[in-house]
Amino acid sequence: VHKYGGKVPYHRRPVTGQEYADINALVQRELKKAPRFLAACCDSDGTNLVILTTAPRGFKSGDRVTWFVLFHNVAGTGYYLSPVGLEVLVDHGDLHVSRWQLRQVFYNGQYFASTEDLEQNFVADVLEVVRVKQPQADAVLGSMKPRRPPGPPGPLQFEPQGPRYSVRNNRVTFQGWSIAFGMNPNTGPRLFDIRYRGERIVYELSLQEALALYGSNCPGGMSTRYLDGSFGIGRFAYELVQGLDCPYTATYVDRHYLAESDTPKTNQKSLCIFEHDSALPLRRHFSDSQSFYYGGLRRNTLVIRTISTLINYDYIWDFMFHGSGAVEVRVHATGYISSSFFHGRGTDYGNRVGPHTLGTMHLHHIHYKVDLDVDGQLNSLETQDMEYEFVKDPWSTQNTIERPYLRRKRLEKEDEAAFPLNAPMPRYLSFVSPNSNKWEHPRSYRIQIISFAGEHLPTSSSMERSISWGRYQLAVTRRKEEEPTSTSIYNQNDPWTPTVAFADFINNETITNEDLVAWITVGFLHVPHAEDIPNTVTVGNGVGFFLRPYNYFNEDPSVDSSDSVYFSSEQDLGACGANPLSCLSSATACAPHLPPFHFGGFLNL
Repeated sequence: VHKYGGKVPYHRRPVTGQEYADINALVQRELKKAPRFLAACCDSDGTNLVILTTAPRGFKSGDRVTWFVLFHNVAGTGYYLSPVGLEVLVDHGDLHVSRWQLRQVFYNGQYFASTEDLEQNFVADVLEVVRVKQPQADAVLGSMKPRRPPGPPGPLQFEPQGPRYSVRNNRVTFQGWSIAFGMNPNTGPRLFDIRYRGERIVYELSLQEALALYGSNCPGGMSTRYLDGSFGIGRFAYELVQGLDCPYTATYVDRHYLAESDTPKTNQKSLCIFEHDSALPLRRHFSDSQSFYYGGLRRNTLVIRTISTLINYDYIWDFMFHGSGAVEVRVHATGYISSSFFHGRGTDYGNRVGPHTLGTMHLHHIHYKVDLDVDGQLNSLETQDMEYEFVKDPWSTQNTIERPYLRRKRLEKEDEAAFPLNAPMPRYLSFVSPNSNKWEHPRSYRIQIISFAGEHLPTSSSMERSISWGRYQLAVTRRKEEEPTSTSIYNQNDPWTPTVAFADFINNETITNEDLVAWITVGFLHVPHAEDIPNTVTVGNGVGFFLRPYNYFNEDPSVDSSDSVYFSSEQDLGACGANPLSCLSSATACAPHLPPFHFGGFLNL
């Protein structure tokens, strides 16, 4: 009542593990009523089939009716690529499990009242059956088992003199940065009190939601709009594999949560922290005129990372802190695609990626909360962009010059600061302080978004308000204690009467010299293709945003870095005192002692 302004109806609750187990038992009982059909269609008696949930669960508030998609289960590989063409609609809204019912059955483009009805149609020989054999483990679509013996090891990143960052409790410090990190079991990673050189830049930087919205010509696929916070983005961040998920010598941190249990649970080593050498200069210059010298600085970055496995997809969440005072936030999607049984005009909704497998199109939209405090809590919003002006050249007035000029604007109301998804947005948008730097410009931090988002759900949709944060690539609002999050875990199972509707946050209040919050949406459209088998790769499937200093300092703060390199043509470049790069051969004379590999991620499942 205090948090949401009223009681939350019980039907909005997330589905628990026990509820899924009871649903599975019901489906297994119903499958036994169609033995000859299952043997013919799926080389099965039902026990080797697994169900995959969809969501939301119905079409109106109070519904708890879910389509479940059936797949062949093959040990040691992802079942998500092996649909058998059978889907069932389960009504599990009653508080008495004994009253749950299977409402409808779908098979290969046709709908049936029950599994008995399906069996009768098969026996009467009026049902077209596509026989799908039980996949063999050595030839199953989507197997991730290596096809080649191991080769020589690749490059290994290590710290010659140990980590240059420190972690104490839930705070990490690194070359002027100080960050408090944590994990919400529902919404996932969140950072607080981000400071650079002692000054707070961000009060809160947190993931809010991850939406996956699908298209298909099968009922399960076409009705799927996963809101992953309801499932548990932080809860399902499991142990990270050293040397692959994160560098081998990274610092690994346990995370704890309480869900569906009377006692806390621990996901060991589920968050990692490391310094990353990007093999790219942060800045450099080689001077070949007047004087001859080289100056530069490596782009070394502190990374805080966790990875969530949400059914089939794996999301890699990165928060990076640069020597220039910039913060970079990035998410990559990998894991298995979700699929439908290929039939009819399936390619209107994706690409065929297997004998009976349709890789269904979908979009990933991710929402973040960024509570910037730039040189204090009170900030304003300023945009800058370019236009051309046509002027006569002042030295002869005979010719026309197309001269770019800078157009600055202060946005005064929330409605002005709500930028629709995929619409043009000013190229420079900054949180500005009332105070100025040495050059009399407002101290500012710029928001730079890197995104390839799909189309937002039409506002005419009955469930659109539950994901109305997706209307905007960026929205800036006044910070309010009663608006802590852009969504709720209860929006998934009752999106028609959302517990939190982000659109209500935007009510045209003034945003001049106020405590402001930026709400950012990033994402991409994914049309699965042959190369998504076995897994979607991270290459090209990453989006995010930067928070970059813009006149916040008087110069680039990285000039104070002890990693800076400078030498001239007049110096002995092989001398360690003159050139730090010459010190590396002695500083790294011995390879580090690596601890034995260990992974305990399967223990708590």
